[in-house]
Amino acid sequence: MTKQFWINLPVKDVNVSREFFGKLGFKFNSQFGNSANSTAMQIGEKDVIVMLFDEPTFKGFVENCGLADTAKGVEVLLSIDAESKEEVDELVEKAVAAGGKSNHKPHDMQGWMYGSLFIDPDGHSWNVLYMDMSKMPR
Repeated sequence: MTKQFWINLPVKDVNVSREFFGKLGFKFNSQFGNSANSTAMQIGEKDVIVMLFDEPTFKGFVENCGLADTAKGVEVLLSIDAESKEEVDELVEKAVAAGGKSNHKPHDMQGWMYGSLFIDPDGHSWNVLYMDMSKMPR
């Protein structure tokens, strides 16, 4: 049975991505491919690994496939949770201050969620979401 889950993303410059996500408070795991061509970012309490590979290395894994043009569309929406509405706002503000983008207004959804989006320097979309489980419909 599967024991770990990794997400792999292409990036133009590993150092730029490492610096960007470091400013947001993410940790990096030197055990998994921490090199000039890759870095392993840990997310959440279970330390899900998001491998950031430079584009030439990433292309080597997906032979005969092109990379998604993030300027023209969203290839995946990566969602991370926050402990409060304020933390949603703070993380998106940090992302913009670190060189990301956001034109998304934080807002309440379905009476129990609050979220916002930011775009990292490579155009990948990140959804930051606070969920008030006490208000979640049963």
